[in-house]
Amino acid sequence: MILPASRTSAEAHLYMDLRPCACGEARFDRQSAVVALEDGGLAARYSGSCPTCGRARRFTFRLPAEPTLPPSGGFHYGADEPSQLLDPGEWLWVADAYARSVPAGSATTDAGQQAQATLLRAVAALDEVLKFVPPGADTVPASAFTSGRGRHLRRRDPGRFRRGRLAAVRDAYAEMLPPVG
Repeated sequence: MILPASRTSAEAHLYMDLRPCACGEARFDRQSAVVALEDGGLAARYSGSCPTCGRARRFTFRLPAEPTLPPSGGFHYGADEPSQLLDPGEWLWVADAYARSVPAGSATTDAGQQAQATLLRAVAALDEVLKFVPPGADTVPASAFTSGRGRHLRRRDPGRFRRGRLAAVRDAYAEMLPPVG
């Protein structure tokens, strides 16, 4: 069995959050362990019970050979390569959800640390969408959309997956953040 690769624990947790239990509950208390694979690699195993129906939940992800560190003062979901867990439509859905949850103007106030953290995650999610645009191309290719949610977003508004539009939205979110330092 080929395990899906998770570049960071943040990416793994987001993937699990987007894959609810059969009863519809998305969250569950997760116990984690690092396990050795037969090929010498490592994997992260997350397990727990659904708080609503009690069903066992279990996810296992291959870990990268070398962990990546987020940029100074920033947040990231992974290195330069596109995600193997989430497709570009799911990443855009995540960016939208994070951005919608931030009240206007709250990221620049002293009390806005949570808003800033949320906007950093929205920016990082848009960075993930941009990783799916091939060099020299202007848009995310249709073949990159593998989830129902992702294909639905692309069908509804394919222009949202153009490099220029993605970069403009990403930059607008980043400009709402106070300067680092």
